[in-house]
Amino acid sequence: MSNGTGGSSLPEEFRGGAISIGNFDGVHRGHAALLSRVRRMADRVGGPAIAVTFDPHPVKLLRPELAPTRLTSIAVRAERMSQIGMDALVVCETTPDLLNLSAAEFFQSLVCDQLDAKGIVEGPNFFFGKDRGGDVEVLRKMAQQSKREIEIVNPELDGDRMVSSSMIRSCIASGDVAEAALLCGHRHLITGIVSKGAQRGRKIGFPTANLENIDALVPKPGVYAGLAWLPGENDYRYAAAIHIGPNPTFDDDGAVKVEVHLIDYDGGLYDQHLRVEFVDRLRDIQRFDSSDDLKMQLEKDVQSVRDLNLPKGKRR
Repeated sequence: MSNGTGGSSLPEEFRGGAISIGNFDGVHRGHAALLSRVRRMADRVGGPAIAVTFDPHPVKLLRPELAPTRLTSIAVRAERMSQIGMDALVVCETTPDLLNLSAAEFFQSLVCDQLDAKGIVEGPNFFFGKDRGGDVEVLRKMAQQSKREIEIVNPELDGDRMVSSSMIRSCIASGDVAEAALLCGHRHLITGIVSKGAQRGRKIGFPTANLENIDALVPKPGVYAGLAWLPGENDYRYAAAIHIGPNPTFDDDGAVKVEVHLIDYDGGLYDQHLRVEFVDRLRDIQRFDSSDDLKMQLEKDVQSVRDLNLPKGKRR
């Protein structure tokens, strides 16, 4: 999966195929359904299947106070798109100049000049150009006038609800990571760098990896079951108990921390990137009267994770 950067000199192999333009945060079930149609159209027109996104999110420039915390990094989006069968993710830098392009200028620059797309696939709520001046009907007219295929895909539904990034973001923010996984089609994933903490967990037999510089939305405070691994050529996933929030037992400063105990792992993690996938929420944060009481609860948490029989081992 190529992860290109938008500009006037895109590689030739990115041109002449089928494209879809959007944020694609989470690469959820709705995105997957749409991108599978891009793949089919690309095969039909004889070119690559290309997704186009913007970084940072345009709202960060237009209304920064409303910018959502992202569900997935650009790298994870590219990985998940590759699994769907996309050939490349083109990342366009969001700039004031880009945001000031009219719908017609945007279409000509990106769709025609840079990508020379033979076909376009979008959802019904697609808008483009300055002040969202273009919608799917404007897009359809521009595509037909320039002799490009166009397909508008109905949204993916969960019952009577449209699957959306905002719905998934709400589930994660409330701690319902299991529901988020159902809507996404995969578990919520964060990546952070392991830093040195107070090492209290190590002293009571439960060493934790303390994550900083986390790249995606962190779930509501609580204790979670999940999987954790160091990204690499032979990723090996460990079942994990994940603590998010302050440590009230030790009267710390109340800061929200992400601490990951990799079950049956024995090795160093400092300064490495650790990926953490959330499976289910086990309980709320609690204050314990002593370290012994905390240790007893942690033993129960680890057993709860073990009882889930998570798919440990090398990722396939």
